[in-house]
Amino acid sequence: MNALSYRVLLRKEAEGGFTVTVPSLPGCVTFGETLEEAMSMAREAIELYVESLQAHGDEVPTENEVFEYTLTIPANA
Repeated sequence: MNALSYRVLLRKEAEGGFTVTVPSLPGCVTFGETLEEAMSMAREAIELYVESLQAHGDEVPTENEVFEYTLTIPANA
């Protein structure tokens, strides 16, 4: 089986813990109290998301054509 790689974005929440989103998998969002738990939950969420797509015969998105950049703009923009 080929491996799939996905970027995950983690946002530290004010009340504690981390919300995780997977930009290439719309609606794939999870949460963990620690970074380790958040990453574990993200792995499980991605696996379940991909399994569901496959079970329904839907295309599984990849990040083969994704390029990522960070732009910095002035705070007063």
